[in-house]
Amino acid sequence: MIQTSLLNDLAVGLPSGVRLQRMVASLRAGFGCDAVALLALEPGAVDCLRPLAAVGLTRDALGRRFPLAEQPRLAALMASREVVTFDADSRLPDPYDGLIEGLKGQALAVHDCMGIRLQQEGRPWGVLTLDGLTRGRLTRHDRSRLAELVPLLEASIRLTRLEREVQDLRHSHARVMRSREDQIVLPDPGHDDIEIVAHSDAMRRLLDESKVVAQSELTVLLLGETGVGKELLARRLHRLSPRHGQPLVMVNCAALPESLAESELFGHAKGAFSGATTERTGRIEAAQGGTLFLDEVGELPLSLQAKLLRTLQNREIQRLGSDKVRKVDVRFVAATNRNLQTAVKEGSFRADLYHRLTVYPLLIPPLRNRHDDILPLAGRFLEVNRARLGLRGLRLSDEAECALLAHDWPGNVRELEHVLGRAALRAAQVAQDGHGIAVIHPESLGLAPTDTTSPGISQVTASTPGAEIPRSPRQASRAAQRQSIELALSQSGGNWSRAARSLQMDASNLHKLARRLGMKACETHGQ
Repeated sequence: MIQTSLLNDLAVGLPSGVRLQRMVASLRAGFGCDAVALLALEPGAVDCLRPLAAVGLTRDALGRRFPLAEQPRLAALMASREVVTFDADSRLPDPYDGLIEGLKGQALAVHDCMGIRLQQEGRPWGVLTLDGLTRGRLTRHDRSRLAELVPLLEASIRLTRLEREVQDLRHSHARVMRSREDQIVLPDPGHDDIEIVAHSDAMRRLLDESKVVAQSELTVLLLGETGVGKELLARRLHRLSPRHGQPLVMVNCAALPESLAESELFGHAKGAFSGATTERTGRIEAAQGGTLFLDEVGELPLSLQAKLLRTLQNREIQRLGSDKVRKVDVRFVAATNRNLQTAVKEGSFRADLYHRLTVYPLLIPPLRNRHDDILPLAGRFLEVNRARLGLRGLRLSDEAECALLAHDWPGNVRELEHVLGRAALRAAQVAQDGHGIAVIHPESLGLAPTDTTSPGISQVTASTPGAEIPRSPRQASRAAQRQSIELALSQSGGNWSRAARSLQMDASNLHKLARRLGMKACETHGQ
């Protein structure tokens, strides 16, 4: 019984994501349908839904967003408190066209669909959708059953939300106590960053840690390769801080001309130099009461590093050409893709400034170490390009999906965004399936051969004995993936779960990828 399964999940302590995923899995099994999805309204929005848990949909669906203005079926669900069904011959476009497992990249044929709006605290929260790919899969009796389950479903969502809030309160307990004395206004702890995709364990840990440090006054140094999303994390630190109502000023230190850098940061007095006809406020003063983000801080000239050190130590500045000392109240967040310890040894970066900036370092992992984020990120970028190009749908073929998973991504998230932007344009020009759905194939991605020395699924020993030389990039990609999986299985004694961990993948994703590669043994999920 579905009720029994849902009640059992309510009775035991489960991570929030696990409870919601088990909920949709129980619903698919109980109703015998092909796909179930739970979508919530975007934080602070009333016109856009995002998937929180799904079964039967492709992995990249979790990174997509569904504006109600573009999705009439979802809009109809949000407009009604009753179960809504759509006839098999309904002409309304289906939001999951091309996103159903087994029908990837294809428009949905005649099928059954129903759903219902879910509420929290008397207000609309999101929707639950059920899809059956054959006519008659969902019956009138199923409609009544779903209506009866609504209180349990909403209770499960409520428990998940409360558990998350309790966790946030535990993390920030010390600051809450301090705020009672200082009368600090706290930001909403449940409001998370909607721009950062975090399905991997590494990114979830980073977001949890950043939420804690955001609520402090500590100087933060964001470390990571180019394109990993340091600016997004800096914005998140500011928004979750007590300074969120004050300015966030962003400075790209690498783009500052050395001759003007001091004036840009600290401001200048009238007559400080030729052309200084008026007094000017610098970027640091502009961030008064808020946060100053110094991107590429490792590129600052040595002459400016000493002045910045003084500001960090004493919270005071002097405008260029002025003797007056001005106090500033600014929280500093810096970022770099350079190895500052090496720069200190080479004499291009001050050691004392380095130690002032690294009060709380946060390392953002590269995309190759965030394997579970690749397809959800791809889904997010595909949705942006679908809207930009005016397409009904934009999907990845299975082979293109495998190519994305196999690539090393030296340019990280930024490279993924650009690759998919180019591929979307090519796919839109070359092929649509007659239903307005453009499908991206590997050749549209234009990916360079994978570096076989990098970690993750792409790690393959190039000198594997007996390995055949592939005759095409697609064959090379598939051969590389097969060899990676075989090597990981060999090293883990045939244990698929351990192999998935060594490849930094989710176990279910590893099984799916192995099946696509024709590895029949993965049908039995080894323990």
